[in-house]
Amino acid sequence: MLDPLLFGEIDPPQRLLMGPGPVNAHPRVLRAMSADLLGQFDPEMTGYMNQVMALYRPVFGTQNRWTMLIDGTARAAIEASLVSLIQPGETALVINFGRFGLLLQEILLRIGARFETVDAPWGEVVPAEAIRAAAKRVQPRLICTVHGDTSTTMAQPLDDIGVIAREVGALVYVDATATLGGMEIAADRWGADVITGGLQKCLGGPSGSAPITVSDAAAQAIFARRHDEKGIRAANAVDGVGPRIPSNYFDLAMIMDYWSEKRLNHHTEATTMLYGARECARVALGEGLDARFRRHQAAGAAMSAGLRAMGLTLFGDDAHRMANVTGVYIPQGVDGEAVRAMMREQFEIEIGTAFGPLIGKIWRLGAMGYNAMKHKVLITLAALEACLAAQGVALPLGAAVPAALAAWDEVMAA
Repeated sequence: MLDPLLFGEIDPPQRLLMGPGPVNAHPRVLRAMSADLLGQFDPEMTGYMNQVMALYRPVFGTQNRWTMLIDGTARAAIEASLVSLIQPGETALVINFGRFGLLLQEILLRIGARFETVDAPWGEVVPAEAIRAAAKRVQPRLICTVHGDTSTTMAQPLDDIGVIAREVGALVYVDATATLGGMEIAADRWGADVITGGLQKCLGGPSGSAPITVSDAAAQAIFARRHDEKGIRAANAVDGVGPRIPSNYFDLAMIMDYWSEKRLNHHTEATTMLYGARECARVALGEGLDARFRRHQAAGAAMSAGLRAMGLTLFGDDAHRMANVTGVYIPQGVDGEAVRAMMREQFEIEIGTAFGPLIGKIWRLGAMGYNAMKHKVLITLAALEACLAAQGVALPLGAAVPAALAAWDEVMAA
């Protein structure tokens, strides 16, 4: 009999994760993560750290020196950015069009910052002129936005964000958790000062390490608040003129010094996650970013075409739909959770539920990273068709897959 204190070896089902993330990790990433551990200041390890910095610059579309990893999930990098960029009592402007705009507000509230919002209904994005008008009115220290909000499946255009911020003397923070590696991220062209991501979506890795890039202007603001902890403080250390960053773990000034030639002993680097993050970037750059973005675009177009061919209605504005996540209304009278359960139990496929005002109204289907593949989209659509038919939904059987194939081919041939 198995000792109940021992349990058994982890042996999860081979499930196809076609929701809004996480997704199945690329096998190369999993293999890289099985490599031996190294000491955090071993020359081989610091060499890998430098390689990670170089690899992620093109992924972020930047030349920023300060391009690195935050140990923790994507939210760790979001919180590190906000707590290091804005002080209690300072004002931020949040571009709010979904659940993760609300998250930015939650973190700012906990920091003690003031904030105002410029909003769009869920399923839409905020026009540039509305952002400009709000920025001129609010005069914020920081403009914060999500790039692709998986709760609404919308992608906020950011070509004007840097210009607007400079007009009012603000810095720009962008949460690109859901789009990094699947849609173009152009930190330098956008004029974004800090952008953060995650591995578990378009980069095809596990959650637990968060890429980040920091502009020189943002670095200057962060280092103005540098106050090294006493136990690791160098004898010649000079404090910044600003107040101490209120989080030790998420103190970007110390984290950046850890990733610099100073190698400040701020924390022990998550070695295995660094290996995985490094391989995620190698896979993306090896494929070619333009080819990768087109593959994600093709997967999203195929998913959308297949869903529409079933007679289903997509959620949100077509003009600003994310390439990698598609929202679709649950047909009237259908038990959405029963369909999700059947997808999981009969087909080993996971699709996503929804948040907030969309709970029980839409499913979210993702095709990103290692799962943004034609055959995985087709398998998912065929399984959903079978599950809807089992629920008694009248739909044109067999229409989804040909429609998806045609949409995929059209994008790839363009």
